[in-house]
Amino acid sequence: MTTAYWCVLFALLLPYAFTFSAKFTGRGFGLRTNHDPRRFLEQLQGARKRAHYAQLNSFEVTPAFSAAVIISHLAGAPQPSIDHLALAFVISRVLFGICYIADWAALRSLVWFFGMACIAGLFVVAS
Repeated sequence: MTTAYWCVLFALLLPYAFTFSAKFTGRGFGLRTNHDPRRFLEQLQGARKRAHYAQLNSFEVTPAFSAAVIISHLAGAPQPSIDHLALAFVISRVLFGICYIADWAALRSLVWFFGMACIAGLFVVAS
């Protein structure tokens, strides 16, 4: 399996790290709230709420990243280019989550843009 494919797996699992942060870095989540976890997550405040939003954003962008990696592989793009762009994307997503939770809005947006550029780059190397 290529490095880029491992990056897809990592990107698929990363939102759950943000979910863990949202649910378990403070009080309140337990057996009772687990009956309706979405309601619990929507009622959070501060860093925990932002961790939840980082989770949602991660779920939103992962399909585009996965498609870009698969398409670039199928198109026969150079493997080192695919791997480097995929790694850069994954790093950007980790940094995005950190920026989101820390409430560094301007830096978060910059990191988000870089991640989207990595996805676009995967399509460019595939052409």
